[in-house]
Amino acid sequence: MRKRAAIFVLLFLAAAVTTVLAEERKVPKDEGFGDRPIEITADRLSADSVKNSVTFEGNVIAKQGDVTLSSEHLFAEYARGTGIIEKIIAEGSVRVNQEDKEARAARAVFYNLEQRIVLSGGAYLIQEGNTVKGEAMTIYLRENRSVVTGGEGGRVKAVIQPKGRTGRKERSGQ
Repeated sequence: MRKRAAIFVLLFLAAAVTTVLAEERKVPKDEGFGDRPIEITADRLSADSVKNSVTFEGNVIAKQGDVTLSSEHLFAEYARGTGIIEKIIAEGSVRVNQEDKEARAARAVFYNLEQRIVLSGGAYLIQEGNTVKGEAMTIYLRENRSVVTGGEGGRVKAVIQPKGRTGRKERSGQ
């Protein structure tokens, strides 16, 4: 049961990151980025057509639908000709929010062709009071599985709230 709840929290992150992490190119719907427009704001944008990459720097905020990603840097590599995103790297205070769900890490890398996400640098996920913490988290989207590794001491921590609880103290007598 606990394992199932932890996997659910991780799968939320996978869906949120897959939806959000893209640059301002139209990507085919079947590539996992959805068909909603993506709005990205930053202090600076650098595009390099020779290296097929785009970099957003400083107070980066990427929004698609109800999902928001924020970081200090966002770098994307895309395939020549097709424009399909191959890899996206978000660094510096990375946060992904969707409604009551949030993921945080120092760095997030999305490998589109492999459908794999790697969060590193104090990865932390929370949803409705349930949390998972580790030094690194790897999410395999196609396989519906994830691996969380601990930092110092090699420990991973998961807190799973009983059904109906959100991690907040409930008032007695009500």
